Amino acid sequence: MTKLALVTGATSGIGHAFADRFAAQGHDVLAVGRDAARLEALVADHPEARIRTVVADLSTAQGIESVADVAAAEPVDILVNNAGVAHYMPLAELPADKAAELVHVKVLAPTLLARAVLGGMLERGSGVIVNVAGMIAFSGPAPSSVMPRRAVYAGALAELLAFSQTLSAELEGTGVRVQALLPGVVATEFHTRQGLDLSGVPRMSAQDVVTASLRGLELGEVATAPGVEDAGLLDAVFAANLAAFGGQSPQLASRY
Repeated sequence: MTKLALVTGATSGIGHAFADRFAAQGHDVLAVGRDAARLEALVADHPEARIRTVVADLSTAQGIESVADVAAAEPVDILVNNAGVAHYMPLAELPADKAAELVHVKVLAPTLLARAVLGGMLERGSGVIVNVAGMIAFSGPAPSSVMPRRAVYAGALAELLAFSQTLSAELEGTGVRVQALLPGVVATEFHTRQGLDLSGVPRMSAQDVVTASLRGLELGEVATAPGVEDAGLLDAVFAANLAAFGGQSPQLASRY
């Protein structure tokens, strides 16, 4: 059965790999990106597929609104919120416009695009929302010696994880599934745009990340970490989160 997949950040890396995979599977694709030439190249690479392009900048309110309008008007079966920006730096060094860009792309856009497709998915009783975050979502407790520091980036990915988990619980029994996809270091253009040479660092391919995502959905995972062999580690983190949440009391803790 042909499905309609909307993929943001479809011009490179993980988003491009998702678009490639969906097209190869015979699905229709709405490919979103800022670079019109690259979007057209994606279409040219798949003459057998039905790929439509949406040129939009998700770092702007106008760009988010334009894609949300398309998402709400189309019978989207799969939404992949993949678009990202490479702003790795301590908060004190991060220009205000870049901080806003990062939050727009990794927090506001996924939230509003998920909201845009959700009504139709609920009416049809099926759908998939994949939010591409990353293992950096778990890095908050790391000591100051761990570099690079990236408070806004890490915070945005952690928000995506919590958002995905909570939304999944909200949608239990509706037929709509939500996944937080948590890759580690992936062989894409993401790091080179920051001026980082990771050619000597072992990295996962974007294609493997997509394979993990689709298999994770089959397994019923809400949090899918392609590079974590022991899934029990994730279970332990989330169990500890719930234990801390459940350990609160209206009484002031004795250490205070």
